[in-house]
Amino acid sequence: MKKILIITLLIIFLPVITLAINSSSKNVLIVRVDGIINIATEELISEAVNFAATSNIEAIVILIDTPGGMMDSTFKIVSIIENSKIPIIGYVYPVGGKAWSAGTVILMSCHIAAMSPSSVIGSCQPVSFNPLGGSIPVNDTKTINALTTYLIERAKMHNRNETAARLFVERNLNLGAEDALKNGVIEFLALSIDELLKMINGVQVRTISGNVKLNTENAQIINFTPGLRVNILKIICEPTIAYLFLLLGLYALIFGFATPGYGGEAIGAILIILGLIGLGLLSVNILSLILIGLGAILLIAELVTPGFGIIGSGGIFCIIIGTLLLMSEPMLITGEWLTTFYTIGVSIAAVLGGFILFAAYKVLKAKRAKPVIGIMIGDTAIAIDDIDSGGYGFVRYHGEYWKAKANQNIKKGQKVLIKGKDGPILIIEPFKE
Repeated sequence: MKKILIITLLIIFLPVITLAINSSSKNVLIVRVDGIINIATEELISEAVNFAATSNIEAIVILIDTPGGMMDSTFKIVSIIENSKIPIIGYVYPVGGKAWSAGTVILMSCHIAAMSPSSVIGSCQPVSFNPLGGSIPVNDTKTINALTTYLIERAKMHNRNETAARLFVERNLNLGAEDALKNGVIEFLALSIDELLKMINGVQVRTISGNVKLNTENAQIINFTPGLRVNILKIICEPTIAYLFLLLGLYALIFGFATPGYGGEAIGAILIILGLIGLGLLSVNILSLILIGLGAILLIAELVTPGFGIIGSGGIFCIIIGTLLLMSEPMLITGEWLTTFYTIGVSIAAVLGGFILFAAYKVLKAKRAKPVIGIMIGDTAIAIDDIDSGGYGFVRYHGEYWKAKANQNIKKGQKVLIKGKDGPILIIEPFKE
């Protein structure tokens, strides 16, 4: 128990220990942001900035390689960056990386913006999920104007190209590293982290606490290791996993109500909450939730009423449509990613839906089956255990396991004759040919 406690504390407080080892020299904290921008990314940046604020950190370098992500999380990350007293450098890395959509917004909000060769930024027009497949560009004036002004203000704050900021949203402009540098969208083009640290050495930036002159040449590079909370959120917030949690939770809830006593209701509720957190959908529109709830009710009804197929199919349809409509919030992400997620999501829903219908069929079949106790007597079964005379063990009868009491010694695998039944227990003896 003591060892487990020590290991757990090491995992949770590893960043603090790592920094303490390097606290006597100049330190630059490296934070890696890759994959989808979501709640986990937001927590990662927040944890890194708080960590740096209480430590000997000269600057934070955020390595960005992302197709984009959730709009709400993006705005919260920008707020964290702009309220940081420590200079934050956004660096699109590695070579050939991308900071599309939400990634571009984050890059434009950093105190210094840099890119590696062959990397790309842009495509900031929000998209929403299309229940019929893929994505739909958000074109309403309110959203576009708000995001355009938001990005222009970030460009203005750091003396960057305001026209490019506007076109990133209105025209889905994309820029390579060289063009971004030439057009004043970024400040530096660097091949590596070491090269970037040499370039920004001596540069003065303005943070919320005032002007700061960077001293980064030959600085000790520290790779930020997030705590357990962020690592758990990364798993939960993976869109496919979150969607799987949501569906499994619904089905567990259904089986829990249909067969109480096994904890299915509790497991289902937990999985549903995790799924909603992972998808960032705790505040969703009521219609979607009604559809999902209706689907769950229909599937429960399928388990207890005749007419297999029609009611259950309607339930599966409601759940699929309801969960797809949950993805209606505009997102700063590429349409290609949404198309991929749509395909995976529908496939998962279809497979799990087929499973629940098959399970419902089996339950119905078992409920409608005629009692077999009368016809069991005189039939044969196979012993699963060695059973002593007068003792108890298990036998297999037509694929089902039954507890049995033997009148004579019986060996495992031996064919036995069912002589009678005492409550739920079969009375058996060796079968004689």
